[in-house]
Amino acid sequence: MAAQWAVLGLLAACLASAAKESVLNVCMDAKHHKTQPGPEGALHGQCAPWKDNACCTAETSTGAHQDQSYLYSFNWAHCRVMPDKCKWHFIQDTCLYECSPNLGPWIHQADTSWRRERILNVPLCKEDCEQWWEDCKDAVTCKENWHKGWNWTSGTNRCPRSSTCQPFKYVFPRPADLCEKIWSNSYKYTLEHRGGGRCIQMWFDPAQGNPNVAVAKYYAQNGRDASPAPWAGLLLPPALLSLL
Repeated sequence: MAAQWAVLGLLAACLASAAKESVLNVCMDAKHHKTQPGPEGALHGQCAPWKDNACCTAETSTGAHQDQSYLYSFNWAHCRVMPDKCKWHFIQDTCLYECSPNLGPWIHQADTSWRRERILNVPLCKEDCEQWWEDCKDAVTCKENWHKGWNWTSGTNRCPRSSTCQPFKYVFPRPADLCEKIWSNSYKYTLEHRGGGRCIQMWFDPAQGNPNVAVAKYYAQNGRDASPAPWAGLLLPPALLSLL
């Protein structure tokens, strides 16, 4: 019996190891993502840090920089023109979402027509979230959640009739409100700092390497705030069940 339990223990360890590896260096199943990450030497502008290993194409990276691009027909200037310093963060947010192969621990299934998977509660570095809020606090919007509730009758997002355009600092009183609510909890505000290995950076210097590789590995191994292990609900094969 001891040998039988040893076999089962070894199997469980192998499954656990495979599950951890399965969320590293992956692309989510979404509208513009590649099926597998790989080099993309011509990535545009703020998406360039991912050129050595990306889930986005050069065409997608160009679309990420447009005020209203073909990617989602979404217009950041739905109330009035967004200040450049604020727009920078939304471009960086789009580049991270489209290009990063290091979001695997936070990928969940999504029941929408335009993507089968999404990210949820990605731990964003404190500085990234707070600077995003600081640079956008005087920009104007009419909605707290930009994922849903828009008027799309014109083919692009317009404010609902019942909404009012207000500065971000009133719609999102704290940095955490902006980072967590604007994309339906895709991000999670943390007290972790850039370079500490415990939070995802929206931007990095590629000459210093991609710090998010180590962050994804940490969460894959430790499971904190990560998606449930994909092997958790697997049934053991009948041959192994017979050993119990």
